Amino acid sequence: MARLKRICLPGIPQHIIQRGNNRQVCFIDDNDFAAYAHWLDKYAKQHKVAIHAWVFMTNHVHLLVTPNTNEGISKVMQALGRDYVRYFNNKHGRTGTLWEGRFKSCVIDRENYLFTCQQYIEMNPVRAGMVENPEDYIWSSYGSSALGRKTALWMPHPIYNLLGNSTTERTNNYRAMFKQKLAANTLSAIRTALNQGMVLGSNDFKQKIARLSGRRTSLLMRGPQVK
Repeated sequence: MARLKRICLPGIPQHIIQRGNNRQVCFIDDNDFAAYAHWLDKYAKQHKVAIHAWVFMTNHVHLLVTPNTNEGISKVMQALGRDYVRYFNNKHGRTGTLWEGRFKSCVIDRENYLFTCQQYIEMNPVRAGMVENPEDYIWSSYGSSALGRKTALWMPHPIYNLLGNSTTERTNNYRAMFKQKLAANTLSAIRTALNQGMVLGSNDFKQKIARLSGRRTSLLMRGPQVK
């Protein structure tokens, strides 16, 4: 079966996941995390992709981004992957691939799911049992979005800026969202959309993206099985 064309529309946020091949470790120490962040920042700025949220786990990465061009995300991930794999292999004395094929992505309905997706990303280390609180994991955007720490990588989405008129007001309101855990069906919807390359949003939003992209935005229903 042919792969569906990836949806990438300027101004529409996307959730991205990049996994290590066979779930192998992609980051061994803090220098590895820092190197990945450096190239992500470099190529995101070069290709005009805004980074709203991220988490770098030991064997995968989550990003929430908005491209300004149709090819921006693909160009960022290609250049980032090339430079980071070369660095990682040279440093750790290995050869061959590091990532699990193509990165996966899904388009996000910013009006209804932007903060949901950010929370999903930034709570990843907590769900994995690595830390008790998201602020305890330094390789995520939580420090910027929830605590106001400045970093060159972070570019808040315009909707984030509507949370308040000051950094204190915005970060307080942002942290308040984390008091309620994401429901199991929400977690499932995020993972399904991401793994299948579909759209996370309302039916109206899905129809809009289908018109703009010329591609279906929902999974096909399975027909009756032939016996």
